[in-house]
Amino acid sequence: MIAILTAIAHLSCIYFGAQCYRAQLAPTAIINSAIQGTWLAPVTTVILSLIFLMCAMYALAGANIIRVLPLQSLALISLAVICTLRGLVAIPLSIMYWQQVTEFSMLASLLWFLCGCGYAIGWYFSLPATQLKRNRDRRP
Repeated sequence: MIAILTAIAHLSCIYFGAQCYRAQLAPTAIINSAIQGTWLAPVTTVILSLIFLMCAMYALAGANIIRVLPLQSLALISLAVICTLRGLVAIPLSIMYWQQVTEFSMLASLLWFLCGCGYAIGWYFSLPATQLKRNRDRRP
């Protein structure tokens, strides 16, 4: 659900404009694109939102809500590692750059970490179903 909500939040920037991009801490080039009305901001936003929706699809597949997706195990473990590391990197960065730490940055890091744990759990629990399917497909 977090990945779906993140995709929707990013897409809302296209409608609400530069202030929304600024509130979501978008890079300066994206904010300037939104102000100038160029294609960089909306195209980048749509691509990023599609990536988050793909992450949501793999999370749903890992939870056995939808069918198994191609490369599901690899995708789930990769997402687990990336998200967990993104969440944990806040600890040393908060010490090194303590003046830039905000409640939002700490909450975001916590959510990244929890998402990583969720992907890891999905990966773990989707393994037996994947293994059973492989064994069933090998039978004559």
